[in-house]
Amino acid sequence: MPVNLEGLTDNARKTAIDELNARLADGLALALAIKQAHWNVKGRNFIAIHELFDTVRANLDAHLDEFAERVQQLDGTARGTAEIVAETSALEPYPANLTATEDHLREICSRMRAHGANLRKGIDTVGDAGDEATADILTAASRTADKDLWFMESHLEA
Repeated sequence: MPVNLEGLTDNARKTAIDELNARLADGLALALAIKQAHWNVKGRNFIAIHELFDTVRANLDAHLDEFAERVQQLDGTARGTAEIVAETSALEPYPANLTATEDHLREICSRMRAHGANLRKGIDTVGDAGDEATADILTAASRTADKDLWFMESHLEA
């Protein structure tokens, strides 16, 4: 039986489900890129960067779980298989041949910036559709992404 969330129009629910699934795909692609970097990073400050990638990944995973659970609350289906992510993520594919610390940081930061921008657009999209609760979830994810981006960019020389 579908959940009946009073005050949400069908359009608000559909818009939120679509947006959450799009951000889920981006987030899962980013999570895999971060793990690729974590496994293969070498160079200056290795352990600090290696552990930072783990922290950023854990922060991201918590928000991705929120996205998928909110989709369920809206009576949708979370779409997070590898095939769907590969097909629908708006993020650039991550290069699999990197090892240098700064190369990984630049590539992850680039994707974090894109993810953050997409989250901010999503906040407006679902807010305009009338789902402030989903906008709140995306806002929290955006704040975390911005903070994690700052931490990672701080390791790159100006």
